[in-house]
Amino acid sequence: MVTTLWIIRGILVFIFLLSGASKLFQPKEKVIATAGKWAEDYTQEQIKALGLGEIVLALLLIIPKLFGHGYYLSPLAALGIAIVMIGAAYTHYKRKEYPLLIANIMLMLLALFIAMLTLPIMQHWDFA
Repeated sequence: MVTTLWIIRGILVFIFLLSGASKLFQPKEKVIATAGKWAEDYTQEQIKALGLGEIVLALLLIIPKLFGHGYYLSPLAALGIAIVMIGAAYTHYKRKEYPLLIANIMLMLLALFIAMLTLPIMQHWDFA
């Protein structure tokens, strides 16, 4: 189970680092061209803030576990990712972009799985 949690964490970190970096370091027009039309609804500053938030959450998902400190940061970061995915799912639902909506729901469920199983209270079960 520990291996499964690390694999899921790695997938989420990879996705959110790439996604956040593309939002943070590209202009709005390029984000619209590469990531989708959803960015038309947001300002450049909002897109950059979202990108920065995704990068911070991705790093907080894995760094505390690697260094053995801040045990509550990892599940809180996973919960933050789930909240970001709820917002993304709402945006895609509003725009009738259903394939992206399904992807958002899947990422949200993975993040909630990580949040639940990495809580320090759950670690005495010897799978986190």
